Amino acid sequence: MFVEFDRQTYRRCNIVERLIGWLKECRRILARFEKRARNFLGMLKWALIQRYLKTMG
Repeated sequence: MFVEFDRQTYRRCNIVERLIGWLKECRRILARFEKRARNFLGMLKWALIQRYLKTMG
């Protein structure tokens, strides 16, 4: 059985895997100190904003 290699899908998968790996390094996200879903989502967004600003600057 031959499965066709899709380069674009592989690139997107790699980006998602690297993002998840980076989020695992964020102690507050990994340990889930925020027990409420709304607070956790806020901290997740904050971590992503920090990541974005770090890569832009």
